[in-house]
Amino acid sequence: MQRIRQDAAAARVLAGTADRDVSEFKQILNGHTKVLNAMRETQVEQGQRLDLLESKFDQLDAKVDRGFTKVNIGIEQMSRLLQQVIDKD
Repeated sequence: MQRIRQDAAAARVLAGTADRDVSEFKQILNGHTKVLNAMRETQVEQGQRLDLLESKFDQLDAKVDRGFTKVNIGIEQMSRLLQQVIDKD
């Protein structure tokens, strides 16, 4: 009977230790989950900011293209005018 009591006491100690271990792991897991959720939220926010920057960049790119088109047209006009002056001589 003494042996059974000792085994039962040892089992209770092991169960208590296991319960504390499980509780500790749950806390760690909850902490990791919170970190992952915060990282996801940050990634979503950064993705939205990147989308906005991409849109602004596309607008700027189009504006630069229009500017170069105007410059090219101006250069062509100057070239024609210079050629007319050269041809008159």
